[in-house]
Amino acid sequence: MNLDLALLRAFVAVTEAGGFTKAARRLNLTQSAISHQIRRLEEEVGRPLLYRTTRSLTLTEDGEDFLRYAMQILNAMDAVTQRFQSSPASGVVRFGAPDIFMGERLPVLLTQFSRAFPNVRLDVSVGMSLDSQAMVAAHELDLAVVLCVHGETDRDAEGIVLRRTRFVWAAAESFEARTGAPLPLAFFPAPCVNRRVALEALDGLPVDWHVAFTSSSQSGIRAAVMAGLAITPLTRDDLEPGIVVVDGQYGLPPLPEAEFRLLWGKGEPTLAAQEFGRLVLDAPVERPLRASAAQFA
Repeated sequence: MNLDLALLRAFVAVTEAGGFTKAARRLNLTQSAISHQIRRLEEEVGRPLLYRTTRSLTLTEDGEDFLRYAMQILNAMDAVTQRFQSSPASGVVRFGAPDIFMGERLPVLLTQFSRAFPNVRLDVSVGMSLDSQAMVAAHELDLAVVLCVHGETDRDAEGIVLRRTRFVWAAAESFEARTGAPLPLAFFPAPCVNRRVALEALDGLPVDWHVAFTSSSQSGIRAAVMAGLAITPLTRDDLEPGIVVVDGQYGLPPLPEAEFRLLWGKGEPTLAAQEFGRLVLDAPVERPLRASAAQFA
């Protein structure tokens, strides 16, 4: 049996729409054309698939089984088409992000995009000390996810809010400050928004502190904190087992709210950059506040 995919699509459309007229509108065909396709399909299958009356349309028992197989075939064909069709998107997409935003999900996202758009080259920069906002403004990046203080973002680079959170002081559950000694802190090197908000909050306060640990990697900072060597500013949703919030302890001041934003360069983004932006918006994130991809339309 060599079934025409157009007949399968007509059958699925009729069952989902609940009638020939609605299915015809969905497929941009006439009602008689849809009726003809269903008759041809039943002739090829050799069994009735639908019960038709003037008031209703229901599936036969064979029709219910056939619908399941038809949808599997069409879904598989759509996946193959999407995977191997040539894409109009081409060129280079330059993307920047802090490593705490997507973590282990970023490689999956990059693989997804590369398979869907094989003619696009991705240049990705990831790091906490990366000044992505400045790089976007300087046309060194096409788009970037940035972590910023809530309400502080330049109006010309507001972007789309992806997730809201708050900065907190974090330490190991076992952390103990040494009496009479400066409070040990762990920071990423500048430029880093975590470091900046912490230093601004501490400025002018009678808290004796010193930088005990510096690392450009998230794993390095976490290792120092977990070992009880230092306190560090993190976003609340980057806490993990063994690390607790110590706001208000040791004279530490409260830290501001924060948000992750997707920023775009000036001018009209390329088709490739738009497609990658949609993928970033649709990617699952912890405690997401996701924007609609319709904002790209």
